[in-house]
Amino acid sequence: MKLLLLGGTAFLGRHIVESALARGHEVTIFHRGKTRPGLFSQAEEILGDREHDLHLLAGRKWDAVIDTCGYIPRIVRASAQALAGSVEHYTFVASINVYGDFKEKGIDELYPLATLEDPGIEEVTGETYGPLKALCEQEVEQAFPGKTLLVRPGLIVGPWDASNRFTYWPYRLAQGGEVLAPDHRDMPLQWIDVRDLAEWMVRMSETRQTGAFNATGPQEPQPLGEVLERCRVALNNEAHFTWVAEDFLEKQEIQPWMQLPLWIPGEEGDAFCTVKNAKAVAAGMTFRSLEETARDTLAWIHGQQREGTLGKTLSPEREREVLSAWHEHVKAQAVE
Repeated sequence: MKLLLLGGTAFLGRHIVESALARGHEVTIFHRGKTRPGLFSQAEEILGDREHDLHLLAGRKWDAVIDTCGYIPRIVRASAQALAGSVEHYTFVASINVYGDFKEKGIDELYPLATLEDPGIEEVTGETYGPLKALCEQEVEQAFPGKTLLVRPGLIVGPWDASNRFTYWPYRLAQGGEVLAPDHRDMPLQWIDVRDLAEWMVRMSETRQTGAFNATGPQEPQPLGEVLERCRVALNNEAHFTWVAEDFLEKQEIQPWMQLPLWIPGEEGDAFCTVKNAKAVAAGMTFRSLEETARDTLAWIHGQQREGTLGKTLSPEREREVLSAWHEHVKAQAVE
């Protein structure tokens, strides 16, 4: 098929392009050129900003479009309307954050969506990201009634993940030694390898599937402690965990999820990663092993020759400080 990608050179988009090309499709990438222009010699590249340069797509025809970079409803509306007469099928990448809350475990695609008191807000923050994505979904559906696939991923991991929300752990475990880990070992965790998600999305586009799908994995949530232990065994048996109490980490002002990835304290963490994915699994979604994802992510980091701290994640110096304080705390508790 002839496939148009809005975005396509950073993380999920680049893997979609790779999968589409491997499956023999003709790919056009429309992006700003800020991230790796010219990355795919086998694909057509159109450089432009979707907010101002949609005219560059005028007069063209594609079988399907995959939108990986829509965040603002107004801009998504313009893109969808501009392509309504040029494309047969529209896939929009949203997020499980479109749901109004995570007070219940095991929510499915029919769970109420998040809303904004002022739908005109366009600033993307932690509070507005999900509601804005929900509004973007509505814009696409209005422009492509009955021809829209809504993909709602959770945590996407794997090579080229610059967010470090999973990358931190393979990198840190490879260093060995004493590793600080949050003592919420039974917290359920979901993730999906970006390559599994990309291939599934391309196949869904090929067959023009429609509707909303929670696109996360694995087939069943896995305990955080087991996930970290499996990564340790796969990457470096010389590493060993020190499990630090959540309340102690909070007193040390360690930020969940980004500074210490995968960890969400308390009951919120127990519900956030239990989203039902049965619909996507029934539609052919598959999952490679955690060990393969961890090894390939580490190989990518080494290929990038990245050293020291990964973004805003816990620095080696801060990790040592917290571990030292924790050991002193444990000693004091024992004396008491």
